[in-house]
Amino acid sequence: MAVEKTPVPVLMQMAAHPLRWALLTELAASDRRVRELVAAVGEPQNLVSYHLRLLRSAGLITARRSNFDGRDTYYHLDLPSCGTAFAEAATALHPALVPAASQEVTGGAVLFLCTGNSARSPMAEALLRHRSGGRVEVASAGSHPKPALHPNTVRVMGGGVRH
Repeated sequence: MAVEKTPVPVLMQMAAHPLRWALLTELAASDRRVRELVAAVGEPQNLVSYHLRLLRSAGLITARRSNFDGRDTYYHLDLPSCGTAFAEAATALHPALVPAASQEVTGGAVLFLCTGNSARSPMAEALLRHRSGGRVEVASAGSHPKPALHPNTVRVMGGGVRH
């Protein structure tokens, strides 16, 4: 009986190679031309170009022509694609590693309680209400409530706190 192998996520395939990791690291700092990458990683141009092509085909980097004269090509890290690839790799390793932003809140009720109910708990209430998209019933309260929200709470929350 053969054991089914789990496919290795694209990010892991690409980033596991030392030269590709070095290229990704360089591109995380700034956009670079091929000759700049060659100098930074100390490898021949044909090898650097080969690995740049692999990274582009994996969707981790993109290229654009120079705005000045169109002769130079600048490579840069595609941050949204890299973020998605990191999330997919983490999830493939273990479901508990699913990034918090992609974990959906599905319902329930939450009460945030603090002493004065003038800053922390109203902010937590507003944040959860926003993050849950209204799928969670949220309230805040205080054991010794203040008559009004602290002015800085209103300022920080942009006036979006209901009390």
